[in-house]
Amino acid sequence: MKYATIALAALLMLASHASAKEGMWTPDQLPLIAEDLRETGLELDPESLNELTAFPMGAVASLGGCTASFVSPEGLVITNHHCARGSIQFNSTEEKNYLEEGFLAEDPADELPAAPGTRVYVTVAVENVTDRMREDISADMEGQAVHDTIDMRRKEIIAECEQQPGHRCQVASFHGGLEYKLIDRLEIRDVRLAYAPADNIGRYGGDEDNWMWPRHTGDFAFYRAYVGPDGEPAAHSEDNVPFEPEHHLKVSAAGLDDGDFVMAAGYPGSTRRYARMHEVINTFEWRYPKTIDMLDDWIATIEEAAPEGSDARIKYESLLAGLNNYHKNLGGQIEGARRVGLVERRREREEALDAWIETEAAGRGYTETLEKLDALSEESAQSAREDWYYDNATRSSLLSAAQRLYRLANERKKPDAERESGYQERDMSFFKQGMQAIERRFDPAVDKAVWLHFLEQYMNAPETARVAALDEALDLPETWDEEQVARSLDRFYEQTELDDVERRLALMEADLAELEDSTDPFIQLAAALYDHQMAQEAESEDRVGRMQILRPDYMEAIINWQEDQGYAAYPDANSTLRVTYGTVLGGSPKDGLVYEPFTTLEGILEKNTGEAPFNAPERQLELIRQGDYGPYELESIDSVPVNFLSDLDSTGGNSGSATLNARGELVGLLFDGTIESVNSDWDFDPRTTRTIHVDTRYMLWVMDKVDGAGALIEEMELVE
Repeated sequence: MKYATIALAALLMLASHASAKEGMWTPDQLPLIAEDLRETGLELDPESLNELTAFPMGAVASLGGCTASFVSPEGLVITNHHCARGSIQFNSTEEKNYLEEGFLAEDPADELPAAPGTRVYVTVAVENVTDRMREDISADMEGQAVHDTIDMRRKEIIAECEQQPGHRCQVASFHGGLEYKLIDRLEIRDVRLAYAPADNIGRYGGDEDNWMWPRHTGDFAFYRAYVGPDGEPAAHSEDNVPFEPEHHLKVSAAGLDDGDFVMAAGYPGSTRRYARMHEVINTFEWRYPKTIDMLDDWIATIEEAAPEGSDARIKYESLLAGLNNYHKNLGGQIEGARRVGLVERRREREEALDAWIETEAAGRGYTETLEKLDALSEESAQSAREDWYYDNATRSSLLSAAQRLYRLANERKKPDAERESGYQERDMSFFKQGMQAIERRFDPAVDKAVWLHFLEQYMNAPETARVAALDEALDLPETWDEEQVARSLDRFYEQTELDDVERRLALMEADLAELEDSTDPFIQLAAALYDHQMAQEAESEDRVGRMQILRPDYMEAIINWQEDQGYAAYPDANSTLRVTYGTVLGGSPKDGLVYEPFTTLEGILEKNTGEAPFNAPERQLELIRQGDYGPYELESIDSVPVNFLSDLDSTGGNSGSATLNARGELVGLLFDGTIESVNSDWDFDPRTTRTIHVDTRYMLWVMDKVDGAGALIEEMELVE
């Protein structure tokens, strides 16, 4: 088998024939679609967009799950409120509930440390490393050997890159492993919360409005990035100074109107546009419905164990928001798949691909690859079904901490280069911060209630789902007995020391012998489950290795087939920097339903009930009643625009992405999609795909008129 690096010219020679609205393009692809970018309205030189250290890409950063952008020379970073909400929650108490009150540092000295593990990653270089990653990989290798070889090479390349102090590097796979790129990133570790509006602005509409249109959410917040006095990344210290980015975005106070060009630069998480039909069927007929049922129970259990307004509820607010978001997303995915006939569309695509493979144009045979790939997908699905109940039955936060500590002690017996990712020395700052973060996100009564619920599900599942190691360690009865199991769990929470942050941090230095002798029940349980955990992992790695043999051939077939049909193949999203572009555009996702492109301040008044999640601050409501728009009014709608729609192609992880106008000025932040759009993770539909953005004019209006954040406005470079 050959895995030569695919030349971009060959891969995208017909890119201009692709839909301008579909595609999450890597920056190096943009010069190849320059003509369409210009025709759609871009005024910048398209050639400049692939320069990651030039304007505007040099101002865009990753938060490792969300996107952010520098908006001042003093390290000021803007992102979505929901991306910073974990840090808001982390700093909140019953006495100072910043979720309810909002937070504004009157002076940089008043800024609060972000939640442990918060990072700002600034990409400084990208290098193609495909040849090195795929060297000597062959079809006759065992899956585990393939996985281990690729994993070893990834670690070697990353280690070389990270010899530069303050850098965090990654090797990302594109087109299913057909191409690999080394991404060199500056890792800024001292991140502080500068400003976030209260939930009744930043999360206005809450879960009820999530994924919905019309929307009136002020989903924005500000961090500030700090470095050491020498300008290099450093741990949090009072001696640190604001980071000075090479580029920052100008913020538009003039904004944009219906039909204007927009593009978003960000880090979309994951799409499955090229998934085979077997995976689609398993996902939509089993995994998504099963997950929705699980989320229903999980959310209800937390809400019952952590009453509204309690300190426990504050600790679990961030998790609840994430669970509710995921729940609504999955419901939209299922409905979207039904509406567009996803399974049938995928079947038609695969039949067309199969027919092309049989033609002379295909150039080489892919039939055997596709057969093996489909069989492997079915095998993976069956494994997930078998492990479902056990995986949920081990969801206790303290058990998870114990398992990580026990795994760390085992991994430390190996040379650092041979350890599992997540347990190398480069990972220890994250590991430590993960242990610290439990402090503000854990309550024993809630944790026990969740664990007890999932154990009930596990014990009522088919007998084949039971795992002897778990049954024996917890002394579980043959049939469900709530009182008996609850008493067993009581012992864990009464006798553990893992609920103490200092003890968790101390155990990071423990060797395996010390943990083997531990009397802590969570540590003992982690030890009892370790062999089963390792067996699960080995089976998974073997499947991943076999996939790493098959998937590149499949994607090569897709790329060549699509090129032969006259259009290009952009890679599935994988949390690397992408650009998507289009226009401000409303829509009609179904018969009789019309979406206007903008929402207004007056819409907040219409929705407001005085009860969460529609309980805007009284000062904001009074300003709206007075028609006090300041300089932020959009004449075509006779109001301040709050949120707007575009036809940009986006997915989860795009949250916080800078929405730019034709000149590269910040006009909004991407924060959501409509409920009809969520299925675009699997299948792009130009009629229904719409992305939701918060307008910079609304952000500035809130900062100026409502929250008194004038100092931050002065710090930014506004464009009228």
